[in-house]
Amino acid sequence: MLPYFYKSRNQDYTLLHGDSFDLLKHFDFTFDIIFADPPYFLSNGGISCQSGKVVCVDKGVWDKAESEEHVDIFNYQWLALCKDKLKDNGTIWITGTYHNIFSIAKTLKELGFKILNVITWVKTNPPPNISCRYFTFSTEFIIWARKNPKKPHYYNYELMKKINDCKQMTDVWHLPAIARWEKTCGKHPTQKPLSLLVRIILASTQENAWILDPFCGSGTTGIAASLLGRRFLGIDQDESFLQIAKARREMLESEKIRCNFILRLKDLGKI
Repeated sequence: MLPYFYKSRNQDYTLLHGDSFDLLKHFDFTFDIIFADPPYFLSNGGISCQSGKVVCVDKGVWDKAESEEHVDIFNYQWLALCKDKLKDNGTIWITGTYHNIFSIAKTLKELGFKILNVITWVKTNPPPNISCRYFTFSTEFIIWARKNPKKPHYYNYELMKKINDCKQMTDVWHLPAIARWEKTCGKHPTQKPLSLLVRIILASTQENAWILDPFCGSGTTGIAASLLGRRFLGIDQDESFLQIAKARREMLESEKIRCNFILRLKDLGKI
Protein backbone atom coordinates (compact mmCIF):
# COMPACT_ATOMS: atom_id res chain seq x y z
CA MET A 1 0.00 0.00 0.00
CA LEU A 2 1.40 3.39 -1.03
CA PRO A 3 1.54 5.99 1.77
CA TYR A 4 -0.97 8.75 1.07
CA PHE A 5 -0.04 12.37 1.62
CA TYR A 6 -3.74 13.24 1.71
CA LYS A 7 -7.10 11.65 0.95
CA SER A 8 -10.41 13.54 1.03
CA ARG A 9 -13.24 12.39 3.26
CA ASN A 10 -15.25 10.95 0.37
CA GLN A 11 -12.06 9.49 -1.18
CA ASP A 12 -12.49 11.30 -4.50
CA TYR A 13 -9.18 13.19 -4.19
CA THR A 14 -5.88 11.52 -3.33
CA LEU A 15 -2.37 13.00 -3.21
CA LEU A 16 0.92 11.11 -3.18
CA HIS A 17 4.24 12.69 -2.22
CA GLY A 18 7.20 11.54 -4.27
CA ASP A 19 8.65 11.13 -7.73
CA SER A 20 6.23 9.90 -10.39
CA PHE A 21 9.09 7.98 -12.00
CA ASP A 22 9.20 5.83 -8.88
CA LEU A 23 5.61 5.80 -7.61
CA LEU A 24 3.95 4.92 -10.92
CA LYS A 25 5.85 1.63 -10.93
CA HIS A 26 4.27 0.52 -7.67
CA PHE A 27 0.58 0.21 -8.52
CA ASP A 28 -1.41 -1.54 -11.24
CA PHE A 29 -4.48 0.69 -11.26
CA THR A 30 -5.43 2.24 -14.63
CA PHE A 31 -7.08 5.57 -15.34
CA ASP A 32 -9.67 6.92 -17.77
CA ILE A 33 -7.58 9.97 -18.60
CA ILE A 34 -4.28 11.53 -17.61
CA PHE A 35 -3.64 15.25 -17.52
CA ALA A 36 0.02 16.22 -17.37
CA ASP A 37 1.63 19.63 -17.01
CA PRO A 38 5.29 18.53 -17.20
CA PRO A 39 8.32 20.81 -16.97
CA TYR A 40 8.49 23.12 -19.99
CA PHE A 41 12.26 23.55 -19.57
CA LEU A 42 12.12 27.30 -20.12
CA SER A 43 13.98 28.41 -16.99
CA ASN A 44 16.93 30.02 -18.73
CA GLY A 45 17.36 33.30 -16.86
CA GLY A 46 14.72 35.23 -18.82
CA ILE A 47 12.30 37.80 -17.43
CA SER A 48 8.57 38.45 -17.66
CA CYS A 49 5.91 40.75 -16.22
CA GLN A 50 3.62 39.63 -13.41
CA SER A 51 1.11 41.88 -11.65
CA GLY A 52 2.89 44.90 -13.10
CA LYS A 53 6.31 43.80 -11.84
CA VAL A 54 9.35 42.48 -13.71
CA VAL A 55 10.04 38.93 -12.51
CA CYS A 56 12.46 36.15 -13.37
CA VAL A 57 10.87 33.26 -15.30
CA ASP A 58 13.09 30.64 -13.62
CA LYS A 59 10.79 28.17 -11.83
CA GLY A 60 13.37 25.93 -10.20
CA VAL A 61 15.95 23.23 -10.87
CA TRP A 62 13.18 20.89 -12.09
CA ASP A 63 12.52 23.27 -15.02
CA LYS A 64 16.10 23.44 -16.29
CA ALA A 65 17.32 21.24 -19.16
CA GLU A 66 20.90 20.14 -19.63
CA SER A 67 20.38 19.53 -23.36
CA GLU A 68 17.75 18.66 -25.97
CA GLU A 69 18.69 15.02 -25.48
CA HIS A 70 17.89 15.37 -21.77
CA VAL A 71 14.42 16.72 -22.64
CA ASP A 72 13.76 13.81 -25.02
CA ILE A 73 14.87 11.19 -22.49
CA PHE A 74 12.80 12.75 -19.71
CA ASN A 75 9.67 12.86 -21.88
CA TYR A 76 10.11 9.29 -23.09
CA GLN A 77 10.47 7.97 -19.54
CA TRP A 78 7.42 9.61 -18.00
CA LEU A 79 5.18 9.06 -21.04
CA ALA A 80 6.05 5.36 -21.16
CA LEU A 81 5.12 5.03 -17.48
CA CYS A 82 1.87 6.92 -18.01
CA LYS A 83 0.87 4.84 -21.02
CA ASP A 84 1.00 1.76 -18.81
CA LYS A 85 -1.42 3.46 -16.37
CA LEU A 86 -4.07 4.31 -18.99
CA LYS A 87 -7.06 2.13 -19.78
CA ASP A 88 -7.03 0.72 -23.32
CA ASN A 89 -9.53 3.38 -24.43
CA GLY A 90 -7.95 6.09 -22.27
CA THR A 91 -6.60 9.44 -23.40
CA ILE A 92 -3.88 11.81 -22.23
CA TRP A 93 -3.71 15.61 -22.27
CA ILE A 94 -0.31 17.33 -22.11
CA THR A 95 0.44 21.04 -21.92
CA GLY A 96 3.49 22.78 -23.30
CA THR A 97 5.15 25.53 -25.29
CA TYR A 98 7.68 25.29 -28.09
CA HIS A 99 10.30 24.48 -25.44
CA ASN A 100 8.92 20.96 -24.89
CA ILE A 101 5.85 20.28 -27.03
CA PHE A 102 7.69 19.10 -30.16
CA SER A 103 9.66 16.58 -28.13
CA ILE A 104 6.42 15.36 -26.54
CA ALA A 105 4.64 14.98 -29.89
CA LYS A 106 7.56 12.98 -31.29
CA THR A 107 7.66 10.76 -28.21
CA LEU A 108 3.92 10.09 -28.30
CA LYS A 109 4.26 8.77 -31.84
CA GLU A 110 7.26 6.63 -30.89
CA LEU A 111 5.22 5.07 -28.07
CA GLY A 112 2.27 4.27 -30.34
CA PHE A 113 -0.21 6.91 -29.18
CA LYS A 114 -2.63 8.44 -31.68
CA ILE A 115 -2.65 12.24 -31.51
CA LEU A 116 -6.26 13.45 -31.68
CA ASN A 117 -5.84 17.22 -31.47
CA VAL A 118 -3.30 19.89 -30.72
CA ILE A 119 -5.23 22.59 -28.89
CA THR A 120 -4.02 26.18 -29.04
CA TRP A 121 -4.90 27.87 -25.76
CA VAL A 122 -5.15 31.62 -26.38
CA LYS A 123 -4.84 33.51 -23.10
CA THR A 124 -7.27 36.40 -22.97
CA ASN A 125 -5.10 38.18 -20.38
CA PRO A 126 -1.44 37.44 -21.25
CA PRO A 127 1.44 39.26 -19.54
CA PRO A 128 2.94 42.04 -21.68
CA ASN A 129 6.18 41.61 -23.61
CA ILE A 130 8.47 43.94 -21.70
CA SER A 131 11.38 43.72 -24.19
CA CYS A 132 9.23 45.00 -27.09
CA ARG A 133 11.48 43.08 -29.49
CA TYR A 134 9.09 40.27 -30.49
CA PHE A 135 5.44 39.28 -30.37
CA THR A 136 3.77 38.85 -26.98
CA PHE A 137 3.65 35.27 -25.74
CA SER A 138 -0.07 34.62 -25.39
CA THR A 139 -0.57 30.94 -26.23
CA GLU A 140 0.22 27.46 -25.00
CA PHE A 141 -0.37 24.11 -26.66
CA ILE A 142 -2.26 21.12 -25.32
CA ILE A 143 -1.86 17.76 -27.04
CA TRP A 144 -4.75 15.31 -26.74
CA ALA A 145 -3.85 11.72 -27.63
CA ARG A 146 -5.30 8.28 -27.07
CA LYS A 147 -3.40 5.23 -25.94
CA ASN A 148 -4.62 2.77 -28.56
CA PRO A 149 -5.17 3.90 -32.17
CA LYS A 150 -7.78 1.14 -32.64
CA LYS A 151 -9.80 1.71 -29.44
CA PRO A 152 -12.54 4.39 -29.62
CA HIS A 153 -12.12 7.16 -27.05
CA TYR A 154 -14.80 9.14 -25.22
CA TYR A 155 -15.60 12.64 -26.46
CA ASN A 156 -18.60 14.63 -25.23
CA TYR A 157 -19.28 16.29 -28.56
CA GLU A 158 -22.77 17.56 -27.71
CA LEU A 159 -21.70 19.25 -24.49
CA MET A 160 -18.70 20.93 -26.13
CA LYS A 161 -21.00 22.21 -28.85
CA LYS A 162 -23.52 23.44 -26.27
CA ILE A 163 -20.99 25.51 -24.31
CA ASN A 164 -19.63 26.91 -27.58
CA ASP A 165 -22.86 28.71 -28.54
CA CYS A 166 -24.20 25.59 -30.30
CA LYS A 167 -21.29 25.53 -32.74
CA GLN A 168 -18.69 22.79 -33.13
CA MET A 169 -15.86 23.53 -30.75
CA THR A 170 -12.59 24.17 -32.55
CA ASP A 171 -9.03 23.44 -31.46
CA VAL A 172 -8.48 27.10 -30.56
CA TRP A 173 -9.61 27.87 -27.01
CA HIS A 174 -9.89 31.43 -25.71
CA LEU A 175 -9.57 31.15 -21.93
CA PRO A 176 -8.05 33.44 -19.29
CA ALA A 177 -4.84 32.64 -17.49
CA ILE A 178 -4.91 31.96 -13.76
CA ALA A 179 -7.25 34.25 -11.79
CA ARG A 180 -6.40 35.81 -8.43
CA TRP A 181 -9.23 33.97 -6.64
CA GLU A 182 -7.64 30.65 -7.62
CA LYS A 183 -4.51 31.45 -5.56
CA THR A 184 -6.28 31.84 -2.21
CA CYS A 185 -4.33 28.96 -0.64
CA GLY A 186 -0.94 29.86 -2.11
CA LYS A 187 0.88 30.32 -5.38
CA HIS A 188 2.36 27.81 -7.80
CA PRO A 189 4.66 29.15 -10.56
CA THR A 190 2.96 27.19 -13.37
CA GLN A 191 -0.60 26.86 -12.03
CA LYS A 192 -3.23 26.29 -14.70
CA PRO A 193 -6.66 27.94 -14.58
CA LEU A 194 -9.60 25.93 -13.31
CA SER A 195 -11.63 26.77 -16.42
CA LEU A 196 -9.08 25.00 -18.62
CA LEU A 197 -9.15 21.78 -16.60
CA VAL A 198 -12.95 21.85 -16.37
CA ARG A 199 -13.21 21.93 -20.16
CA ILE A 200 -10.71 19.10 -20.58
CA ILE A 201 -12.45 16.89 -18.04
CA LEU A 202 -15.94 17.59 -19.37
CA ALA A 203 -14.79 16.89 -22.92
CA SER A 204 -13.14 13.54 -22.30
CA THR A 205 -14.65 11.86 -19.22
CA GLN A 206 -17.94 10.70 -17.78
CA GLU A 207 -19.00 10.97 -14.13
CA ASN A 208 -16.97 8.88 -11.66
CA ALA A 209 -14.06 8.61 -14.11
CA TRP A 210 -10.57 8.27 -12.62
CA ILE A 211 -8.04 10.98 -13.51
CA LEU A 212 -4.28 10.90 -12.94
CA ASP A 213 -2.01 13.94 -12.79
CA PRO A 214 1.67 12.88 -12.44
CA PHE A 215 2.89 16.49 -11.93
CA CYS A 216 -0.08 17.77 -9.96
CA GLY A 217 1.48 20.86 -8.34
CA SER A 218 -1.22 22.81 -6.51
CA GLY A 219 -3.95 20.36 -7.50
CA THR A 220 -6.04 22.23 -10.08
CA THR A 221 -6.81 18.99 -11.94
CA GLY A 222 -8.14 17.45 -8.75
CA ILE A 223 -10.22 20.50 -7.82
CA ALA A 224 -11.88 20.42 -11.25
CA ALA A 225 -12.42 16.67 -10.91
CA SER A 226 -14.07 17.04 -7.49
CA LEU A 227 -16.37 19.81 -8.70
CA LEU A 228 -17.46 17.66 -11.64
CA GLY A 229 -18.02 14.36 -9.85
CA ARG A 230 -14.83 12.63 -11.01
CA ARG A 231 -12.10 10.94 -8.96
CA PHE A 232 -8.48 12.03 -8.85
CA LEU A 233 -4.97 10.86 -7.99
CA GLY A 234 -2.20 13.44 -8.01
CA ILE A 235 1.55 13.02 -7.54
CA ASP A 236 4.16 15.67 -6.82
CA GLN A 237 7.64 15.64 -5.31
CA ASP A 238 7.36 19.10 -3.74
CA GLU A 239 5.63 18.92 -0.36
CA SER A 240 4.94 22.66 -0.26
CA PHE A 241 2.87 22.40 -3.45
CA LEU A 242 1.01 19.40 -2.07
CA GLN A 243 0.13 21.42 1.04
CA ILE A 244 -1.53 23.96 -1.27
CA ALA A 245 -3.33 21.15 -3.13
CA LYS A 246 -4.57 19.73 0.17
CA ALA A 247 -5.79 23.11 1.43
CA ARG A 248 -7.62 23.79 -1.82
CA ARG A 249 -9.48 20.48 -1.61
CA GLU A 250 -10.36 21.03 2.03
CA MET A 251 -11.92 24.36 1.07
CA LEU A 252 -14.42 22.41 -1.03
CA GLU A 253 -15.72 20.71 2.12
CA SER A 254 -17.57 23.99 2.63
CA GLU A 255 -20.76 23.81 0.58
CA LYS A 256 -20.75 27.60 0.27
CA ILE A 257 -17.24 27.67 -1.23
CA ARG A 258 -17.99 24.72 -3.54
CA CYS A 259 -21.12 26.45 -4.85
CA ASN A 260 -19.18 29.71 -5.27
CA PHE A 261 -16.57 27.94 -7.42
CA ILE A 262 -19.26 26.39 -9.60
CA LEU A 263 -21.03 29.74 -10.01
CA ARG A 264 -17.78 31.40 -11.09
CA LEU A 265 -17.29 28.73 -13.74
CA LYS A 266 -20.90 29.09 -14.91
CA ASP A 267 -20.41 32.85 -15.21
CA LEU A 268 -17.45 32.12 -17.47
CA GLY A 269 -19.66 29.80 -19.51
CA LYS A 270 -17.30 26.88 -18.92
CA ILE A 271 -19.63 24.50 -17.10
